[in-house]
Amino acid sequence: MAQFADMRGFEHPSFAPLRLRDADDNDHEFHFRSLLLGDQLSLEAFELATDDEPTGYRFQILGEAGSEPFALLGQLIQKMKRALSMKHLQADAGRLQIAEMTVRGRLESNGDEGASQPCVIIDGRRIEWEDLGAMLLAFEGWQFRLEMLDPSDEA
Repeated sequence: MAQFADMRGFEHPSFAPLRLRDADDNDHEFHFRSLLLGDQLSLEAFELATDDEPTGYRFQILGEAGSEPFALLGQLIQKMKRALSMKHLQADAGRLQIAEMTVRGRLESNGDEGASQPCVIIDGRRIEWEDLGAMLLAFEGWQFRLEMLDPSDEA
């Protein structure tokens, strides 16, 4: 890909894992990877499950292929800190509820090949589609706006 983007000699930057705290004072360890996507450099940060599969929080930022990787990393870390400082779910009588009027998260496949419903990742935790629906019932009769954003955009 580097030769097609006229980026001969491009080397993928390597970054050490980073621990950040969320709004509940829980630690999250993020691993990084870079991808050259034509004329764009993508930096991604993600948490790993025990089987080395990405899980939980995941972030991405895009820059021009010739961008300084450490400058992009700084922007990505600021984006991560902003997201981790927000809390969208809260426990109420042992059940998760929507904390405020806005919920931000990521839509994902639920992992079952034959499944027809996705799951969502909110506050770094997997929420099944039915459970999200149950949380939304607290707002029955209200209007809502559903907006889809590219993973590199800030929600």
